[in-house]
Amino acid sequence: MSSLVETTMYQISQIFLLPTLGLIAILFLYAFWVLGEFGVLAWLRRSGGGRPLLAVFRARPALGVDELDVLAHKQLEAARITSRVTPMLGLVATMIPMGPALKSLSDGNLAKVSDNLTVAFSAVILALIAASITYWVVNVRRRWLAEELLEIEELREELRQSLRGAGPAGGAA
Repeated sequence: MSSLVETTMYQISQIFLLPTLGLIAILFLYAFWVLGEFGVLAWLRRSGGGRPLLAVFRARPALGVDELDVLAHKQLEAARITSRVTPMLGLVATMIPMGPALKSLSDGNLAKVSDNLTVAFSAVILALIAASITYWVVNVRRRWLAEELLEIEELREELRQSLRGAGPAGGAA
């Protein structure tokens, strides 16, 4: 009975190797997409643009801080999830081939051990690169969005000040 459970668990785990490797490949490519977007945004920021929250606020000044904060979180969500999930997938992609590698080692088939370890370590390396890129981008963009929120609050305060000065009390003098 124990052998049946172990064999079943082994076979089920092997089913997940290809989907996991596929997800790692997709997330690896996505990380470079995010890095490209980040580069474009950085370039735009140097020339005075590239401030998405500020653009939204100018189009819809009635939005509150909470709504703008939610928009900021939405902008970072996919890259943030990628930075957290990709290392886990890398671990899964490392562990799945280890079973066949150890079995091949016990059978004396070193070529098969090598093949399985190559897959295992290549997957974790790509996963960690993708996670590192997205983690870095998310953290810098989080700071940029926080700076934008501060700019928006300054603009609101300036707007309040100008409205007070142009109000009925200011116009009667």
